[in-house]
Amino acid sequence: MGDAIGQMLTSAVGIAISPLPLIAVILMLATPKGRANGIAFTAGWILAVAAVVTVVVLAGSGADAAGDDGPATWTLWLKLALGALFLLLGAKQFKDRPREGHEATTPGWMKAIDTFTPAKSAGLAAALVVANPKNLVLAIGGAVSIAGSTATAGGKTVAAALMVLIASLCTLLPLAVYLAGGTRSAKVLSGWKAWMARHNSAIMTVLLLVLGVKYIGDALGGLTT
Repeated sequence: MGDAIGQMLTSAVGIAISPLPLIAVILMLATPKGRANGIAFTAGWILAVAAVVTVVVLAGSGADAAGDDGPATWTLWLKLALGALFLLLGAKQFKDRPREGHEATTPGWMKAIDTFTPAKSAGLAAALVVANPKNLVLAIGGAVSIAGSTATAGGKTVAAALMVLIASLCTLLPLAVYLAGGTRSAKVLSGWKAWMARHNSAIMTVLLLVLGVKYIGDALGGLTT
């Protein structure tokens, strides 16, 4: 189980520090329907991450992702491809970063958040998991690592559950602050939102490059032994 948890941890943390879902849930919590929309968004995010991780772990386990001595060869080639994709996404993130003195363009859905219903909030959360290339690749990569680990079925289940929990901290923490923080929560969450929005490009560029190097290194290490 320790192997499965260690393999997926980087990907789970990568999803957890994604700025977009954190900014989205903070914006929702500031609307008149903040409590209902924030809870719906968080639930939608958790369910979407859980669905992706569960499908990939089950599919990988059924396809013999774990060999006698470690991950099957096909999983190493997949991790190599995912690592290359992370590097490409990181390069694109750096290329598209806002230039000094300019702010990033605000997505249209952010401007319309005041009009969202709980159902629409949950749908947006799911879209930010499965339709966002960075989050989807991170979720798949972490789940493949769990499937290719030497853990038992029970160990993989625990690792998958922990991955979903860690990957959902970007929505769970703001919601917890909102529900427990009272009047001071607005100031705290506003500070988080401003910081993440300001450093979004730098955070994701560094994260994707680090993940790319790690995945490629792990894959090459397994393929050459």
